[in-house]
Amino acid sequence: MEIHQLRYFLAVARLRSFTRAAEREHVAQPSLSQQIRKLEDELGARLFNRLGRKVTLTPFGERFEQHACRALAELEGAKQELAALTGLRTGNVSVGVIPSVAPYVLPGVLTAFASRHPAVKVNVREDLTNSLVAQLEEGTLDLAILSLPVRRADLLSETLIEDPLLLAVPATHRLARLGVKRVSFGDVAAEPFLLLKDGHCFRDDVLGLCRRARLKPNVVFEGGQLDTLVAMVVAETGVTLLPQMARQHYRDANLKLLEFYPPPPARQVGVVRLRGRFVTPAAAAFLETMRSVITGHDGGAERISSWDA
Repeated sequence: MEIHQLRYFLAVARLRSFTRAAEREHVAQPSLSQQIRKLEDELGARLFNRLGRKVTLTPFGERFEQHACRALAELEGAKQELAALTGLRTGNVSVGVIPSVAPYVLPGVLTAFASRHPAVKVNVREDLTNSLVAQLEEGTLDLAILSLPVRRADLLSETLIEDPLLLAVPATHRLARLGVKRVSFGDVAAEPFLLLKDGHCFRDDVLGLCRRARLKPNVVFEGGQLDTLVAMVVAETGVTLLPQMARQHYRDANLKLLEFYPPPPARQVGVVRLRGRFVTPAAAAFLETMRSVITGHDGGAERISSWDA
């Protein structure tokens, strides 16, 4: 059994596609399929049901997925721990981040980290929460920046910032014309609402806040990124919610961002790692830099120790 076979298996298990798994693993699809067949032959059982283009895990595959995740995580942890013995002069850290955080946080964090640790290589992956959690469990990510909470017993999380939400309306909207400074959910109860697609945790955050406010939004459009939602707002097709951290990113004369009455609706943004995974000096340094940039202060040494669970 080869390590790359486990990686290929987990890629297919998560993506439910041999073609997309091959693209992610940067290998030809026939070669990936051949390695999966060799793995199945060695195990003496089929791992996948192949029904045309549809790929699902067999019961044996579902059980093997758990073992494969643990095996890769243990191997990656051992590799990182041994590499850490060389110190922080060189090294690697792999970080995942959700799309509703990446463009607003990463540039500042990466710039600060590069100035402090120029010889450390940072690998960044932008993806949805479920995919990033799976990569944490596989050991291919050291850290992930997510919207909290992430309720998994095998993960440790730390809140970095509470991010209030803003109401985005077109400049021609009645609330904007009236010069309203603060709003409530009741002010937009009947408005056409724009949301991110299913799978985005920011969508879940917004819908959760709407439920708590007893608002059932009239969703007329679902997009794949916040830029699209903002463009639709400017086009006067509806309203949406945006994170406070995106405020400086969207400066358009045809867009108005309104605050909510206190206490404002907010999401928690934090960093997550796999419980029991060795925190390399490179990962610890990145976490310390991220804390100092996002929160505006550096409490690194004290708070890293709280992650040693």
